[in-house]
Amino acid sequence: MSLSNRLFTFTLALITSFGLFISPISNAASSYEINVGVKETLKRFRNEIPGGSEFLKQAKGVLIFPSVIKAGFGIGGEYGEGALQIGGKTKAYYSTAAASIGLQLGVQSKSVVLVFMTNDALKSFQSSEGWKAGVDGSVALIEWGAAEDINTLDIKDPIIGFVFSNKGLMYNLTLEGSKFTKIVK
Repeated sequence: MSLSNRLFTFTLALITSFGLFISPISNAASSYEINVGVKETLKRFRNEIPGGSEFLKQAKGVLIFPSVIKAGFGIGGEYGEGALQIGGKTKAYYSTAAASIGLQLGVQSKSVVLVFMTNDALKSFQSSEGWKAGVDGSVALIEWGAAEDINTLDIKDPIIGFVFSNKGLMYNLTLEGSKFTKIVK
């Protein structure tokens, strides 16, 4: 077998394996499972971010994805399910998905919290059939020093994003190109 045939076979096997990995993700979580994850993610947000509780009180709405799984080998994809809360109550369920091409290898899980600071931004999001970050609205990812309180920052953006890993807040990430779609539960 030539090198090109072996490379083709290896790539095909890898893509097939990737497809098998993603297929369980397509089985939507129940609303109960999502709600449990949302509650835990918000608890982490409040505990890990100084001033997080007070910050959330100013929000017009919060979109929480407890687990967004990203996997890739050259070509990657990510998927997660979450809930939109307004006034602390779940109003709707959403999925997020994105694809990417480039130098990447492995699997990663992250939590994503999008905070809508204005009624206009929230209404625009809710009225869309498939909202895409960076196209339908800009999301400002927040970075700050460990000693800073989120309430001391002068944040004027209508939509603010936070991305967590198992090790805490993640930096130098983007949500550009992530598509958010309402799902029926």
